Amino acid sequence: MKYYTIFLVLIMLASCKPEPKNVEEASDNNNEVPVTSFYVGTYTNKESKGIYSYSLTTEGKMNKIGLAAEATNPSYLALSPNKKYLLAVNEENQDNNGFVSAYEIKNDSLLFKNKVLSGGAHPCHISINKDNYLVVSNYTGGSVGLLQLNLEGYVSDVLDLQQHTGKGTTKRQEAPHAHSSWFDNDTIISADLGTNELWFSKIDTLNNKLEAIKPYKLAMEEGAGPRHLTVHPSKNYSYVFNELDNTITSLLKSGNGTYEKVQTISTIPEGFTGATKGADIHISDDGKFVYASNRGHDSIAIFSVNESDGRLNLVGYESCHGENPRNFSLSPDNNFLIVANQDTNNLVSFKRNSQTGLLTFVAEIEAPTPVCILFN
Repeated sequence: MKYYTIFLVLIMLASCKPEPKNVEEASDNNNEVPVTSFYVGTYTNKESKGIYSYSLTTEGKMNKIGLAAEATNPSYLALSPNKKYLLAVNEENQDNNGFVSAYEIKNDSLLFKNKVLSGGAHPCHISINKDNYLVVSNYTGGSVGLLQLNLEGYVSDVLDLQQHTGKGTTKRQEAPHAHSSWFDNDTIISADLGTNELWFSKIDTLNNKLEAIKPYKLAMEEGAGPRHLTVHPSKNYSYVFNELDNTITSLLKSGNGTYEKVQTISTIPEGFTGATKGADIHISDDGKFVYASNRGHDSIAIFSVNESDGRLNLVGYESCHGENPRNFSLSPDNNFLIVANQDTNNLVSFKRNSQTGLLTFVAEIEAPTPVCILFN
């Protein structure tokens, strides 16, 4: 009886041991450590509640962390130089004004700091320079507002306003529509879809004013509609994405600081007759490839850069695996490209070949009306 009791005890102890871990499963999980996190700006007229946080793994897969901050139409995001604060436009029209909101980044959350007027209706883009000056493009208002972020993460009221005037030749160009503003060192290049021009200015830091640079405008091809641009990381080239005719205009910056057009190239295949328009454009950190998103053709157009003259050569197209690819972004290491498909509510990641520039589909994940991607 004594030995029988001992035998039963041994059986019970053996059954209580935890099951060994699946070694292969644990190894896979280790490979899925997030490389970095990123934020997604959205339109909030449907299910979205504001700005969301996601992560990207070493394999290019994405995980949703959750809602980082409630906000109304945070359609474009920017990161402060010290990476402590996130800035967002609130694309609204309340008494001919939209807003700019500031947040402090705390782990996976965004802590609200303050919210100020943008200086015009429907602000759709925001940029920040090394001195924490902000330029905000007000689409419906046709103006560019100058603001500043202080050391505590609060945004000032509008310091100055550059009001655009004029018009283009199409129905979308009957009034000024400032669509984006970019820092090229000390020069600010503002793309106005409505006037069909680039506007050039600089910041008078003594008086906190936007000061026009002569010549202060450069016209694009008739009906082009400049929307976004990207600046070469090491050479005097810039690339303007024209929304209305789906073209990229290459610019050369001369020694005296003026810009001239050197090439205009289509971002859609020859013979394509469907409705489409351009959205976003980025250049790889090595300056070798330019990517542009086509809404309607629903693709990323890929171009190689001729480093001797800045001209672009078509490499190919990659389907966005969704509809209306609004904004996209290269990961900090440039190994991946993530695109936000506004109408199909999904984010799609691609592996990027740094030698050929080509993209390979990796994964997709749900996101509510995504329109902007910002890596932290």
